[in-house]
Amino acid sequence: MDFKPANNIQDLQYFGEFGGVNPSISDSSTYTFLSAKTMFDTFEGNADGCYLYSRHSSPSNLYLGEALAAMEGTETATVTASGMGAITPVLLQLCEAGEHIVSSRTIYGGTYAFLKNFAPRLGIETSFVDITKLDIVEAAITPKTKVLYCETVSNPLLEIADIKQLAALAKKHNLKLVVDNTFSPLSISPAKLGADVVIHSLTKFINGSSDTVGGVVCGTQELIDQLRNVNDGAAMLLGSTMDSLRSASVLKNLRTLHIRMQQHSHNANYLAEKFEKDGIKTVYPGLASHPSHDLFKSMMNTMYGFGGMLTIDVGSPEKANALMELMQERNLGYLAVSLGFYKTLFSAPGSSTSSEIPEEEQIEMGLSDGLIRFSIGLDADIERTYNMMKDCMIELNILEPELA
Repeated sequence: MDFKPANNIQDLQYFGEFGGVNPSISDSSTYTFLSAKTMFDTFEGNADGCYLYSRHSSPSNLYLGEALAAMEGTETATVTASGMGAITPVLLQLCEAGEHIVSSRTIYGGTYAFLKNFAPRLGIETSFVDITKLDIVEAAITPKTKVLYCETVSNPLLEIADIKQLAALAKKHNLKLVVDNTFSPLSISPAKLGADVVIHSLTKFINGSSDTVGGVVCGTQELIDQLRNVNDGAAMLLGSTMDSLRSASVLKNLRTLHIRMQQHSHNANYLAEKFEKDGIKTVYPGLASHPSHDLFKSMMNTMYGFGGMLTIDVGSPEKANALMELMQERNLGYLAVSLGFYKTLFSAPGSSTSSEIPEEEQIEMGLSDGLIRFSIGLDADIERTYNMMKDCMIELNILEPELA
């Protein structure tokens, strides 16, 4: 697959209002018109290039959406105030009361909670399945099913979805394949593999500085127009609008994403190989031991690596908590949720980002209470980082000390 997403971002060129190299930020909530007729036409969606009200759209949001659509290779995109502000409108736009979704069982806890606890109040039911078993996925599809939902790399178990095969399955049953690509920007391009809709939490790798929340929906012009429709568009009417100042900030950070992803991936791969060699149960798509290693390789844009996320299992929540606290004390990172920061972030998913999933279902999907999820940072000397992490593990009797 000869798709180079970073080139598409690089090729975008904007001039600010006064010739600046960054587009001018539109710091207005409402926009004036020279004629009442133009205002009417804008309300009706018939006046290209005109802005009415920033909940509808703003130049800053459209600049960012254009860049993200270029990155994913879709016709267009719309940005939102959070990742959940992107996920929920899409599902509500594509499904009505009495209809059905087939979803991966390992997904972000907020998405799981929406599908499991909130969507049924609107008459939308969800079947949660092992997304890696295509026969089970297909068996869950009913005449009421409208959406097949998954994450490219699942949170937190790092299972890999076969986007090509899932897209073929969706097409066979006339479904929309919606893919959350938050864990693997640039590395994998789901739309080029057949996905209908690609979602990101911009909060994570794309923004990369843990200073804002945001989301994006990348898809066809038809879908984005539906989401933005002033009469029945879910993104429009639910009001999850991104602030123009934040859009401008994310757009600037997007320009370094390719460099950051290469370093995140390099560091994560290094640590994963070392941890596995030390005998720690390690899950990382770049390891040959990962059950979907070859699948990831077949889908990836190779220069960006296998991503910055890995997990280790230290056997118990007590050891996991002690290790995270000690690593934070030694300045190796932060005991914090989220991902994509310049320093490593670590958390125990069962009690944090996946806590919405009931304990018995966590056990069923293989989510151990000794699991630690790492978002590996941009450390310049990853060998030093590894040695310090290993010292922490030896100190806590997670690893045996090496004999001199």
